[in-house]
Amino acid sequence: MGSLQLVHLTYAGSGKPSAQIVFGPELTTIYGASDTGKTFIVRSVEYMLGGAKLTMVPEAEGYTQILLGLLLPDGSPLTLVRRPGTNSTHLHREDLRDLVHRPADTIVNSVHNARSKNSLSVHLMRAMGLDEVLIRKNEAGGTRSLTLTDLVHLSVVTEDRMIAMPSPVLRTGTATTRTAETSVMRFLLTGEGDPSVDTGPNAGQRRVNRGQINLLDQLVIDLSAKLESDETERELKDRLARVKTAIDAQSTALRAADEGHREAVRERMTHARRLAVLDERMAEVSDLLGRFSLLEDQYRSDLERLVMVNEAGSILGYFRVGTCVFCGADPEHQHPGHSQQEATQLHIAVQAEATKTTALLTDLLPTIADLAREQDENARTWQAVKEDLEALDELIAEAEGQLAPLREGLQELLDARSAVERGLELHVRIAELEDKRSRLHGEGAVPATRPAEYIAARVVNDFDSVLQRTLGSWEVPAVDNSGYDQYNAELRAGGRPRAGRGKGVRSVLHSAFTTSLARFCIERDLPHLGFVVLDSPVVTYRQPVKYIPEDPDVPDVRITSTVVDRFYEDMLAFPGQAVIIENGDPPLGVLSEATTYNFTAADGRPGFLP
Repeated sequence: MGSLQLVHLTYAGSGKPSAQIVFGPELTTIYGASDTGKTFIVRSVEYMLGGAKLTMVPEAEGYTQILLGLLLPDGSPLTLVRRPGTNSTHLHREDLRDLVHRPADTIVNSVHNARSKNSLSVHLMRAMGLDEVLIRKNEAGGTRSLTLTDLVHLSVVTEDRMIAMPSPVLRTGTATTRTAETSVMRFLLTGEGDPSVDTGPNAGQRRVNRGQINLLDQLVIDLSAKLESDETERELKDRLARVKTAIDAQSTALRAADEGHREAVRERMTHARRLAVLDERMAEVSDLLGRFSLLEDQYRSDLERLVMVNEAGSILGYFRVGTCVFCGADPEHQHPGHSQQEATQLHIAVQAEATKTTALLTDLLPTIADLAREQDENARTWQAVKEDLEALDELIAEAEGQLAPLREGLQELLDARSAVERGLELHVRIAELEDKRSRLHGEGAVPATRPAEYIAARVVNDFDSVLQRTLGSWEVPAVDNSGYDQYNAELRAGGRPRAGRGKGVRSVLHSAFTTSLARFCIERDLPHLGFVVLDSPVVTYRQPVKYIPEDPDVPDVRITSTVVDRFYEDMLAFPGQAVIIENGDPPLGVLSEATTYNFTAADGRPGFLP
């Protein structure tokens, strides 16, 4: 489908320096201090696209022309020139960016009038191929033409509407325009307008339709009988969200208990291995002590025998010099060295053997003492490890006692989730059958019990998926199960309607709705202006405040800087053109990739209007 592109917004006046913003083809961010004209830019864009009124600011005094440059779907330029406070717009089929003096190619009414065929709305809708689209305007089936204002309302969002209580879908909030406003939403999501005349089927077709309706009714009854509760689809989705939260909590507790159990088992295995090593060492040391004790006894026995031999030799005179006790020869008749060799040889041998045995015993005794000390220390360590092992056995038993109920509770939650998912699947199938039945009703088979302007459940679900994906990529907290409630023309998130949320969440939801609608239409080649202009799309608060139902202006969740960063990252990948107005500075990555304007009274550009 054809779409428009914003090129520039210019304020011009004789003798005045031009005030101009040139929009990038993708993302443009305008940020900076308050009271520098940022919001005035958004209101000016809305005014130039068919707005009825623009409150001028003191800085705009002396500017006599407002220029809005556009690129039409065919790529040709178009400049809209409008004097503040007038209801006529001059169209120039060229790109003009300064005070215009030349005659206009066409002069049209700025504000759409159903009785006029010469309006800006008619001209631009024709350029986009939407000039013959009709939308339903009342319950009786009356229709009117789709207007530019219908589309601008869903693309250009001012700061006050961003946080306002009414639904983003509703433009005026009055009962008389509600049907038309919801019909516009249906047209954007489906690409199908409403017929001006519907003659309905003939009698034969009505009979066939009635038969099909009866069959569908029976199928709906059969499926409804399989529902295990009387909960609505929304209530089931809310319960599913609660069950999933409980499953996450139970899984976390189970993982913690299981990790504690595994850690205790690992530690017990370590202690068991250590105990086995101690047992082995104690057995080895005990064996060594036994062997060394026998050796000590042998050494002491040898020493005692040597002492006895020495004493016997002294008594018998074996160890003194004189008459040889062996041969009876006197010293003078003995050979040289005979006395030393015969008389003292036995004494020397005994002394040498005693010295050697004493040295061996001296070396052995410290070893035996060290082994005894090691054995005592091992025994104490073994007892401590044994006590730790018994304590770990108790801890493991306690952990196993905790794991069983946690596993049972998790299984119960998983069963509950499966039951809810089965119920939701039945609701989806019932909705599909009811949608087919509704279409047959709309063809005149029987009086319709459901308004014909409702959107098919499949289409709404597709849009809800885009909206949920957008909020998920922004990491917005507490907005699960977000979606468009077409029966109440409202957004729902986190189990509550948008009107029941705080200002910060209302702002984020409005931004997500507007960008998701544009993304949905652009990606599916459905009708859309092709751009979004968002004033203060992400409102932040320093501290979270508990939600108070009686005071919906209180922020109910904390909108952190993470949401802001993810918002800008997502807008860099936006498939159309986006203009973001915010007080806070965008992330550095955005500043390097987007078209940016910084308004500040301290340095840089002071503001939009000089």
